[in-house]
Amino acid sequence: MTRKPGSLAALFVGGSAVVSRVRGARAVVRRLLEVGLVPGTKVTLRRVAPLGDPIELKVRNFALSIWRSEAKR
Repeated sequence: MTRKPGSLAALFVGGSAVVSRVRGARAVVRRLLEVGLVPGTKVTLRRVAPLGDPIELKVRNFALSIWRSEAKR
């Protein structure tokens, strides 16, 4: 059974996903690709800030904080 693709913003804390694509403004996409958020990469949602923004992801062996709006794309 295959899952319908969603966004990283839809993950629950502790949930994991595999990146299938990165969309958004050219500058944002470039930055995310440069830090290792490339298709095929497994990510885990580690924590969410008290007001919901930003979120912290575990990507490979480091923590990456991004805005929820970036994670929705």
